[in-house]
Amino acid sequence: MQTYDFIIVGSGSAGSVLAEKLSASGRFSVLVLEAGGSDRRFYVQMPLGYGKTFFDPGVNWNYKAEPDPGLAGNADHWPRGKLLGGSSSINAMVWIRGAREDFDAWAAAGNPGWGYDDLLPAFKALEDNQAGADAWRGTGGPLHVTDCSNAVHPLTQRYLAAGQQAGLPLNPDFNGAAQEGVGIYQISTRNGRRMSAARAFLRPAMKRGNVRVEMKALATRVLFEGKRAIGVEYQQNGETKTARAGREIILSGGSVNSPQLLQLSGVGPSALLKGLGIRMVHANENVGAHLQDHVGINYTFKGKLPTLNQTLRPWWGKLLVGMQYILTRSGPLSLSMNNAGGFFRTDPAATRPNMQLYFQAFSTVIPKSGERPILTPDPWPGFSIGLSNCRPSSRGEIMIRSANPREYPRITANAYSTNADVEEMLAAVKFVRKIASMPAMAEIIEEEVLPGPSITSDADLIQDFRKRSGTVYHPVSTCRMGPDPARAVVDPRLKAHGIDGLRVIDASIFPDNITGNTNAASIMTGWKGAELVLEDQK
Repeated sequence: MQTYDFIIVGSGSAGSVLAEKLSASGRFSVLVLEAGGSDRRFYVQMPLGYGKTFFDPGVNWNYKAEPDPGLAGNADHWPRGKLLGGSSSINAMVWIRGAREDFDAWAAAGNPGWGYDDLLPAFKALEDNQAGADAWRGTGGPLHVTDCSNAVHPLTQRYLAAGQQAGLPLNPDFNGAAQEGVGIYQISTRNGRRMSAARAFLRPAMKRGNVRVEMKALATRVLFEGKRAIGVEYQQNGETKTARAGREIILSGGSVNSPQLLQLSGVGPSALLKGLGIRMVHANENVGAHLQDHVGINYTFKGKLPTLNQTLRPWWGKLLVGMQYILTRSGPLSLSMNNAGGFFRTDPAATRPNMQLYFQAFSTVIPKSGERPILTPDPWPGFSIGLSNCRPSSRGEIMIRSANPREYPRITANAYSTNADVEEMLAAVKFVRKIASMPAMAEIIEEEVLPGPSITSDADLIQDFRKRSGTVYHPVSTCRMGPDPARAVVDPRLKAHGIDGLRVIDASIFPDNITGNTNAASIMTGWKGAELVLEDQK
């Protein structure tokens, strides 16, 4: 059995950063266990290629949530990255940090060091923002953030104008002074290629002699001596192997895999683990609980002007944009499907936005089997305005079904299970229609395709968004951080309550969800977590 200073389980958004920062001094040896394979695949590196990875079992866990009464009984598809870079290798690349108030609330809940002013230096240090450095943005860091202002589809300007006509300010930088308003999204790419956590952090670390990355290595349990974590058992190439950690084991599997591995290892809800015959190491009812996720829906319109549908659907259009991408690393394939978006309040009395907008200059009403239909849009000029809630009050859970590490856990999302979530979404979809009714958009709209003009009453609107909503892939809080062991899994230094030598460092530790896409905050958590680990080494 080999011994390393640190074992990191998961090479995703946080794990990749940890591998780089913990190995940088050369003082410590680091083993990274990744259940998936390499990120060196064309459709991973090409930004819009994530339409192809959406169901691809070669790079995607392809989880399925339980049928959800709040979603009219639908069982939601939950893609999660199963490769170097984790979900940062298959996501939509929108670079949103979250609101100042989100992180200040984390700190106020008893997590010192996690307020916005504490975290801003980390965000700036890890970024290389093409828009340039200022009081909020950083340059020179390992992760390049692209300013898409000059590359978006012309229709985007009409969306921005309509948003302003509907009363929202134009916001040049959602990661700047304030979040509210409409604007163009920055994305995590560089020179037309995806800038995953693997590309920015893990690949440079892998060149060091003190870093070992094992792929196709499924961690099956953490090994303990008493209440101290001492190693990890994993399966690779049909063999069961073990590795020992001299200093710490760090779980960075994300909001599904980290609670799953803890439960398999005997850390979790006592009744669940006893019922499955798993030997208890430490009872903690919060492991896998408190699941929060953003839920979204698209309103889709048929337009009078050409959209990306006319470019991306015909074979010759695919050929042209493919050639453009291969030769110049530019064009639609070098961008996210979300060219622009924004943040707004459903209640004017609220102090900050509670809803996020997405604008897509194409439409995918007609699905194609086996792939997310990004690369096969509708045969007519269409576009979508989407939205998702930012801080829903609904809570779910992720719990193992058996002691078999290869059996997927039970994901119970409980979407729209509170009246508050239903009421704010009802107000939000009405606001999407308001944007579409503004002159800048109304004059180029032929008709609303989904949900369609017949859906007008509150009851019908609610029924529609229950039927058509789904996760926007931002699950958090299943190993939440907090000072009280009765309510949290890890402490503010991300050490597991009641256990020595074990931390969880990924999006599962978020005490509450953030206002916006979660990838930037997950990467920041890896950065901040690495600093905490290094501070604690004697």
